[in-house]
This record gives sequence, structure tokens and C-alpha cells, in this order.
Amino acid sequence: MQTDILEYLEKSAERCPEKTAFADEVSSLTYGQLKELAQRAGTYIENTLGGDRRPVMVLMKKSPENLAAFFAVLSSGRAYVPLDCEMPPARAGLIKGNLMPAAVITGEGLSERATELFGDDIRLIDWEEAAKSDADSAVLERVAAGHLDTDPAYILYTSGSTGVPKGVVVSHRSLIDYVDNFCEGVDVKSDEVIASQAPFYFDASLIDIYCTLKMGGTLHIVPLPLFSQPIKLLEFLKERSVTMIRWVPSAMGIVSTFRALDSLRPESLRLIIFGAESMPVKCFDYWRAHYPDSRFVQIYGPTEITGICTYYEVPADRPAGEVIPIGRAIANSGVFLLDENDRLIAESDAGVTGEICVKGSCLAHGYYNDFERTRAVFVQNPLNSLYPELIYRTGDLAYYNEKGDLVFASRKDFQIKHMGHRIELGEIEAAALSVEGVNSAVCFFDTVKNRIHMAYVSEGLGDSELIEALKQKVPRYMIPNVFHRMDSIPMTPSGKADRVRLKEEYI
Repeated sequence: MQTDILEYLEKSAERCPEKTAFADEVSSLTYGQLKELAQRAGTYIENTLGGDRRPVMVLMKKSPENLAAFFAVLSSGRAYVPLDCEMPPARAGLIKGNLMPAAVITGEGLSERATELFGDDIRLIDWEEAAKSDADSAVLERVAAGHLDTDPAYILYTSGSTGVPKGVVVSHRSLIDYVDNFCEGVDVKSDEVIASQAPFYFDASLIDIYCTLKMGGTLHIVPLPLFSQPIKLLEFLKERSVTMIRWVPSAMGIVSTFRALDSLRPESLRLIIFGAESMPVKCFDYWRAHYPDSRFVQIYGPTEITGICTYYEVPADRPAGEVIPIGRAIANSGVFLLDENDRLIAESDAGVTGEICVKGSCLAHGYYNDFERTRAVFVQNPLNSLYPELIYRTGDLAYYNEKGDLVFASRKDFQIKHMGHRIELGEIEAAALSVEGVNSAVCFFDTVKNRIHMAYVSEGLGDSELIEALKQKVPRYMIPNVFHRMDSIPMTPSGKADRVRLKEEYI
């Protein structure tokens, strides 16, 4: 049984050592080179840190070498912590205080940035120096001998509702099960060429990184500026014969908004995976119209369950404009709905909304150095009174459709009480997105003045036209009180709507 995520690298390096594993516009690494770098730098890290087994942060620009640094930390028997080079010092200080890391790996002249973010008392490991050192098989074998599959593989910091980042701790076992089950369930091929959109410090990148590593495929890092230049973005996919993408809908929306596929359609693209936020049906229908024979898969899952827990392959005969479900549980993941009284909502209870709860090996260990917040959401399964069984309460709301597929509804914290009614803001957003001419829509609530706001991007529609269209889709008490027509919706670094910024601007 596989117990170390690096076994994917070992097997691919043995099977296809000369094949390009990871590449960007300026550099690339074959599987053989990747393995050698990981072992060289892994030896250096172990010799430098000795008995200090604490996690190691990685502060590097998104690149093939960035990924090699992750694998080097894993080779040293430690968990890696990907970081955003552009994060503000205040956030960096909170992460440092929570993590108390053994060191931070920097490269490409980022040592001054590391000191700026973390202070001059942080131990710095220079990537170039580590990569040039000699590998020591005896050192690496000693590290491997003490390895358990429950050891942490990585820690990803997510935003906390209190403003304090949460470090999600994920084990090798959880990551291995996730990658194995995803690759089998979605049928990822060994000849996949993947175009990576998500930053490496977000869990959306896990599919890109580890499906590539397991299957022996090739990953190309898409330059960030191309996501505002749709034709050049499509040229990038075409030139590299990309077969698979795993993008957030907002990235796909750049292409559909400017109708770029009308001018250039990369023919090699056969597997299109999307998730992390709601997919506007018009955006999906545009892509499907240009790729009728390609496979489209919607995925769902928070960071706390490693990557995803449900997926839905959109059938070719899906009616245009129909809401796309998040589907059913991926293999070896238990996904179910609980009502407000912790009672199970059955598949036969179509349309009844409940909280998505997850159990299985996909669960993270919890939040690093934060047992209080861990205990709040990693809880005993209320349906099981016979033995300890943890579940993760996602805080997301969903319901079953008539076919038994889960359909995402909203966040629990997007649920409001307005005019005596309990309202899901996500339902209003979905209704707006189904209106012809609306490209984006985000709702937020003013608790002081008790008003629903909607920020939206539209081609030709104004407030009055949108209100009239919404009257045909939702009850009058769900019609927003205030509308903000915008050129674009502000986004967080992960590609989601920046609701905090919208509230700060308009409330």
C-alpha cells in the first residue's frame, strides 16, 4: 500500500525520466530532474534543520522550481506550507505566529521579501544553494524509515471568518486517497497536458500538481496576465496542445464574456473541470457549444476535506440554461445533508436544503495549532452514537434534485432573515445569472439597514430591466433593494468574488 505521496514521483521518474513534468515560459523540469532536485534539496533541508521537525514554509514565485521545493520538503520528512509572495505583512505575521515554522525556503531574490514579511529572526533556506547540494541516500532513507502515512504532507492557510488565517493540515494518506480516487473517477489519462491556473497556495492546484505527478503527464503554468487576454490565453492552450484544464468559472468567464472561442478554438482540449465557485449557466453553455464532444466535470469540496468530495460529469444532453449540480460523492468519501436539528435529509427529500457534511479518509487533521476552531467543525457524527467518527461540517448548504444529485444552494453565512423570510443569497444570485445579458452577480446584506444589495455585470441590462426579469424568477421579498452595476466584480486571489471588499465599498 502506498504511504508516501512522493511514490508518485518515484514511479513516474522510473517510467518516463526524460518526459517534461512541469514547465513555464522560462524553464522546465523532466521527471528525472525533478526527482534529483527533490533529493538534493531534501538532503540539504534535513542536514540544515536536523531534529527540528516543524513545517517549512515555501516563499517562491509560481514555477517548476516552486514545485520541486515542495517535494524537497516532503523528502526531508516535513510538511510544506505554500505562501503567497504578495500577501500583506500583517497576514504573514499571523501565519508565522500560528505556525512557528522551522524555516522558509526562498528563491529568485526573495530573501529580502521573506525578511520583510517574517522578520530577521526567521531561518532562511536559499533554494539555489539547496538545489546544488549533493543528495545523500543514507540521510533520505533514514527519514523515510520513520515515515507514517498519517504524517502531514502540507498545510494550506485559508481565510478565517475572524480575520485570523486557518492552517489546514492534510496527511499523506488523505492526499493519496484523493488523487487516486479522482484520477480513477474522472478518468485522467497518462498523456494529459494540463494548463495550471490556480496559485499553488490554494487547494484548487492539487489536481494540477498531483494528477500530473501520478499519471506521468505534463503541467504547463499559465502566465497570470493571460487571464485578462483571452485570445492569447487560447493561443497558449493551442501551442502546448493542452488536453485538460481545472479552472475556476471566473477564469472561464473571461473567455466567454469576450466570445474568444469564436475566433480561436484549441482542438486538443478534451477534459474541462471547474469548481470553487458557482458556474454561470451562460458561461457553461458557451463553452459546451464550442466543445460538444469534450467532457465537462463540476467538482466541489472545501480545503478541509483535501480537495473535492463530490463531482458531476455534465451529460451531453443537458438542457441549456439548467443549473449544474455538484453531483455525488467521489469514491471513499461520505457526503450527506443534515437539517437544523442534525437529522439526515434523504435523497428522496428532493428540494429540502441542509448542510453538507463529509466523512472519510479525505478529512484533514484539522487546523494547525488551533484546537478550538478544529473542534467547532470537525465533530462527532450526530448520526452515530456507537463509536467515535469524525465528520466535517462544511457550512455549505445544498439540496437533492429529482435525480438524487446534490445541488449547491449557498453558504450558511449567506443565509439571511429579511422581511420575516429566511433567504439564501445564493438563490438570488443564481436567478440573476440565468437572466440573458447578466455576466456576473453577487449579493450581500446590510444588517443595519436591512437591505439586500446586488453587484452585477451586464451587457445592456440596467437596474429596472434586471428587476423585471427577477420578478419572473424569485418572490418579491427576494428582489434586492439596492443594485450596483459594475464593469467587473472584484475578485480575491483565489478567483472568487470579493464580498468583503464589496461590503466595505457599498455598506
